[in-house]
This record gives sequence, structure tokens and C-alpha cells, in this order.
Amino acid sequence: MRASRPRVAVVGHVEWVQFARVPHVPRAGEVVHAREPFEEPAGGGAVAAVQLARLAGSATLLTSLGDDELARRSIVRLEELGVEAFSTRTTTATRRAATLVDGAGERTIITYGPRLEPCGEDTELPWGELGEMDAVYFTAGDLDALRAARAARVLVASPRAGEVLGHGVELDALVLSGADAIERHEAERVGAQARLVVSTDGARGGAYSERAGGSGTWSAARLPGAPVDAYGCGDSFAAGLTYGLGAGLDVPAALALAARCGATCLTGSGPYEHQLRGADVRA
Repeated sequence: MRASRPRVAVVGHVEWVQFARVPHVPRAGEVVHAREPFEEPAGGGAVAAVQLARLAGSATLLTSLGDDELARRSIVRLEELGVEAFSTRTTTATRRAATLVDGAGERTIITYGPRLEPCGEDTELPWGELGEMDAVYFTAGDLDALRAARAARVLVASPRAGEVLGHGVELDALVLSGADAIERHEAERVGAQARLVVSTDGARGGAYSERAGGSGTWSAARLPGAPVDAYGCGDSFAAGLTYGLGAGLDVPAALALAARCGATCLTGSGPYEHQLRGADVRA
């Protein structure tokens, strides 16, 4: 591992999420009563940025939000969680979401409104700082934003970034959920432009392949407590992988760290109650 903790950033999306626990996801026509509601700024960009901040001590997030109260609350909360968040303001409202967590800890997500994505031509955002980063994780943005992120030493992306991928910008890693048909399809389309493709498989671990010819699997990390809430586990895993590669770990070691991040997140309510911290890694 590198002598000092890596400098890390995320380019991606944020949405204001209302969480609640339900005995099960309602069937058509059924009414269920939710309990323990709370709200957080979340989404793939926000969750990964907080996980990176907890590993590295700080993290930068470049995103886009509406010009509204939810945007202001999101920035304040993310800063409380250790993230230096920069956002453009759009006339479109900040995206909202509702997440239902059932008795087994599985989450079901409903989003409201379009996903807001940062634009690389937006001079309000400090794109030049990405070239100083050891690692950047990319979940959403336009092609100029992706090219700016490529200036980092290590660039990891989610297939959820969509059509912006596959236009000649090389990735150090592409990380996806093997159970997600949309992500698998995008990975098939753009995987050749990634040096490393990582496919997670929940409690069964996952598999990886390297363009140079290497491949392998890993086992899921042991849970440090009872499973509570699956929201944010995949994003925490991706952040752990980004951190590990940025810190100079080899692929198996970076995947082992990522697996610990995903497992730790599963034991907390919402994405932030339990996330792996740098002190846990160095202990």
C-alpha cells in the first residue's frame, strides 16, 4: 500500500432519499404500515463519497443538484459526513427517492424525477482537481466529465453511468452487480475499455477478469453483525475497490477490502450508520 492515504473523489449523482422499514413490499392494492422513517442524501455518488471519506479521511464529490432546499440540506449533511461536496444548481428539482427495507433487509427503491448529472463544461465545479487524485469513482456525468475524471491516476466506473461509457475513455476498473440485468448489458457493451471488470454476487462473493488475462473469484467478507439493510452495500463495495486500487493494493487485496466495505454497510440502518473506516483497515 502507498505510504499515505490516497486522495479520492467521486463524480456522480445524489438524490434525497426517505427510508422506512416495512414487513414486506406491498402487493398490488395492499396497504402496509412503515416504521422508523428517516431521510438522507444518498444515491450511488453520495454513498460512495461518504465511504471513501471514511477510509481516506476526506473525499471530494462533484455532482449536480436542484436550486432548492433539498440541495442545501444535502450539501450540509454530506459535509457533516466528511465529504467536500461541489454542486452545480439546475432549474430541475433535486431528485427524490423512497426506499422500503423489508424484514429480510432487502431494499426496494422508487425514484421521482430525472437523475441530475454533472456537466464537464460547468465552470462552477473544480474539474482540475481530479488530476491530483489517486482515484476517482464515476457514477454519472457527461463525456467531458468522464474525460476530466480520467486525469486521475485510477478511474473506476459503474455501468450505471450509461451511454457516456464506451467512447474511448479507458477505465482502470468497471464494477457491476451480476444480478442486475441493466448493469450486465452495459458491461458487455463497454467492458473491453476496462483493464479490470468486477462482477459482484452478493453473499457468494463475485468474480473478476483482467484484460491482461488474469481472472479469479473472491468470497464475501464475514458480516461484523446481523444483516439489517442492503441499501448502499454495492456503492460501499465500489468505493472500497476504488480506495484499494488508489492505495496501490493488488486486485485480490483491493477486492477483499471492498468486500469488507459491503459487508459492514449491510449491518447498519441506511447507508451511513455502519461503514468501514480507515482505522478498521489499519488495525
